Amino acid sequence: MRRVLALIAAMLLCLPAPATAAGTRIKDIATLKGVRDNQLVGYGLVTGLQGTGDTLRNAQFTEQSLQSMLDRMGINVRDARLRTRNVAAVMVTADLPPYTGTGSRIDVTVTSLGDATSLKGGTLLMTPLMGGDSLTYAAAQGPLAVSGFSVGGQAETVTQGVPTAGRIPNGALIEREVPGTFRDLPELVFELKNPDFKTATMVADAINAYALARFHRRVAAPRDQRAIALQRPSNIAQTRFVAEIGDLTVNPDTPARVVVDQRTGTVVIGRNVQISTVAVTHGNLTVRVTEAPEVSQPAPFSNGQTAVVPRTEVAVNEQPGRMAIIGGSDLQTLVRGLNNVGLKPSDIISILQAVKTSGALQAELVVQ
Repeated sequence: MRRVLALIAAMLLCLPAPATAAGTRIKDIATLKGVRDNQLVGYGLVTGLQGTGDTLRNAQFTEQSLQSMLDRMGINVRDARLRTRNVAAVMVTADLPPYTGTGSRIDVTVTSLGDATSLKGGTLLMTPLMGGDSLTYAAAQGPLAVSGFSVGGQAETVTQGVPTAGRIPNGALIEREVPGTFRDLPELVFELKNPDFKTATMVADAINAYALARFHRRVAAPRDQRAIALQRPSNIAQTRFVAEIGDLTVNPDTPARVVVDQRTGTVVIGRNVQISTVAVTHGNLTVRVTEAPEVSQPAPFSNGQTAVVPRTEVAVNEQPGRMAIIGGSDLQTLVRGLNNVGLKPSDIISILQAVKTSGALQAELVVQ
């Protein structure tokens, strides 16, 4: 009996503690103004392709780039007719994180610029990456990692994914740092990723509650629905001050919003969406038009001519629709009401647009 009780006690100790209602960290819903990535771009060549590169006759810029590269290496091919299919012209893009030092490495994305069918197995030659100021900040080089593939013959081709785009992990070496340091920021301002007046106020209140306990003074003030300005106390380093504030948690307010994508049939309904009680009926009307022309053949030994007589068949089919009462003060009730009608996602999109027009949808409807 004691062994059984000991085993039960051990099992209870191993069970995870119940999760408590925790908020979202400030650094997950806001960014520090002025601390951002910088976009880099470059033009280069990928070699080592197995006959899947650019057709030099169609992509003349690839031939010119290849000739220029060989000229810089002391090989004169200006008068030669290049016929290789193992080279592809590509664009190289990367995001330079803030305050990245010289010698660090970042990932790069490589995409085909010509008519290459696949970059699989290729190697990017050294490519300078420039910023918006036309200065070179990094140099990229290395073998590509391509997830897609394309296999085919004369009559059929099978393609999965995107074989003309790939990535090089840690493929770019930082050669120049962006001017400025974290200490050079003129002010500390947190900017919400989803602007909202209530969320901005809650963030400022959470920061001030922390500051009153730590520094015995308020340090945050919301400027608008996006920005919260901070005043750093003199007895704490700027890096530690931002780090401690970033770990504070709040429960951000979410707007009542419905997002629909007509291309994919995706419908996303926010938590605070409400619909006033409405009666909805929806039916499908299908009209099928079929052309079946007939040939009119004249009688033998007559002067008539063969003629084509048009024949059109029109079929109309209207499916009966179901009427349902839709309305709810929470998301579960709303989804249950839509499901009771038994509709497809495309039909739900049409109904939501009609309900919004009637004024019963108490939310913002975003159609993409």
